[in-house]
Amino acid sequence: MGLDPVVLFFIFGLLAGLLKSELKLPPALYETLSILLLLAIGLHGGVELAEQASVQLLGQVGLVLALGVLLPVLAFGLLRALRFDRINAAAVAAHYGSVSAGTFAVVVAFMVSRGIDFESYMPLFVAILEIPAILVGIVLAKGISRDTHWKELGREIFLGKSIMLLLGGLLIGAIAGKEGIKPLEPLYTSMFKPVLAFFLLEMGLIASGQLGALRQFGLRLLGFALLMPLLGALIGGLLARFMGLSLGGTAMLATLAASASYIAVPAALRLALPEANPSLSLTASLGITFPFNILIGIPLYLALAEQLIAWGL
Repeated sequence: MGLDPVVLFFIFGLLAGLLKSELKLPPALYETLSILLLLAIGLHGGVELAEQASVQLLGQVGLVLALGVLLPVLAFGLLRALRFDRINAAAVAAHYGSVSAGTFAVVVAFMVSRGIDFESYMPLFVAILEIPAILVGIVLAKGISRDTHWKELGREIFLGKSIMLLLGGLLIGAIAGKEGIKPLEPLYTSMFKPVLAFFLLEMGLIASGQLGALRQFGLRLLGFALLMPLLGALIGGLLARFMGLSLGGTAMLATLAASASYIAVPAALRLALPEANPSLSLTASLGITFPFNILIGIPLYLALAEQLIAWGL
């Protein structure tokens, strides 16, 4: 089976950017595409959440929150071992403890195209994993400090665009239910892949602009940005098996744990850690990890899920 067309759109954008093409999408269009994607993911998850809410799901939410705390701590330890300073190590670690909604959208399309079922409340885990890593990153950088403007930061975290759209979509989907949401169903069925394709075209263009910073940060950053997704995927996959998730759910939680934020976390850290170097975090998360996950990682994480199930884990 060849590459999924949505991945080809990403490669097209990446190559166009690297070749210094004049191709650009209007900023308003990129903003609209990201809003549509996040809302679609939230709506679909909310509809299913209404039908599957249970005490077991509450326990799974607690475990996913714990994952959101563990991942940035692990990433911070790795970065410090690679001799990154404390502030920048904490900032990059926060990106890797959080998740990429764009990567999640791609793994959804990947599973659907292969007819692999997964727990449809997974968007809830996306929203949950966005939050704890930011708080952990701040504590790792400077402890519990009086200088931190927690009120402003809380507003940025909980009322930021990605969290609001995901949680808003989840709420609307849960309240409206399957029948009520039917007129909007195309958002997460027939329209989803075309919107994702244009979103990934723009992400390819943006990612190409981050690669130049590798000259400044070198092999240490490259090594971290390729190793951390693999470690995260293994931890996420093992946790998914402990939670009793399906093959598709295991691959998706592994993918979420392997991904790194490039929307919610940078916005929050601009407030909390203004002294951190944002190009360091974005080069790693968007310039290296995002393309790795889109092009190689997702099929790898599905193979990992299959292997874990074959071993009876």
